[in-house]
Amino acid sequence: MKQLTQIGATTQEAISLALQKLGKTREQVDVEVLQEGKKGFLGFGARSAEVRVTVKEVQVRPTTEVAAQDDTVKTEWNEQKVVEDVEIVSSQVSEQPMNIEAVQQDVKEAKKEEEDNAVNPIDEAKAYLVSIAEQLDIQDLEIETTREGKNVLFQLKSEKAALLIGKRGQTLNSLQQLTQLVLNKTAKQFLMVKLDVENYRERRQVALEQLADRMADKALRLNQRVAFEPMQSYERKIIHNQLANRLDIETYSEGTEPNRYLVIEPVKHA
Repeated sequence: MKQLTQIGATTQEAISLALQKLGKTREQVDVEVLQEGKKGFLGFGARSAEVRVTVKEVQVRPTTEVAAQDDTVKTEWNEQKVVEDVEIVSSQVSEQPMNIEAVQQDVKEAKKEEEDNAVNPIDEAKAYLVSIAEQLDIQDLEIETTREGKNVLFQLKSEKAALLIGKRGQTLNSLQQLTQLVLNKTAKQFLMVKLDVENYRERRQVALEQLADRMADKALRLNQRVAFEPMQSYERKIIHNQLANRLDIETYSEGTEPNRYLVIEPVKHA
């Protein structure tokens, strides 16, 4: 008894390969399906089909009868093989569009499920700010968000705004850095965060510009350099910009973060 175990992408393909190796037609063998094939999703979970093909035992006929029918058997086998090959190719061609459509549908469903389960990074950042406010005993926090491209503004309002701002905005600046970390933990692209409490940033900018002019006048009056207290880089930039067009003084920064500070010095004429 001649027997062959064959693997293929589909059951039909495995049978066809086995028939080719054995040189038999479908009617000349018994087929046992050991494992059905599985396409899987995007290449994952795919499983090959496996069949066991056993050649049927035939009764021995007289030599003259075998010789007489030899050509007929060969012709029938060749014709049968051609028919089976055509059926396999036709089946693969007809199934291909369905496979593509199935994959596309699976991708759409997976993407939709991912979007449904995805956490909104802005909502997560707002929840973080609310939790921080509650730890500071702030129960009336209101948050408005505005996004322009990669920039996200969080505008906070509370009767206890001073607690969120801190001395010279130090608490606000720390909250801004932490909020940016929380936001970008789940965001699909890097986002820049600006945190403001009841327009403190705008009021602080006006105050810094006025301070810059006063300190510049002081440096000229004393004819010596004057130094500011340590500031955040964006605050030093405000002062630099405010005095950029003055030709009688120059500004520069000294020290290392977080204690870097700005210096104003009169220009010395030759």
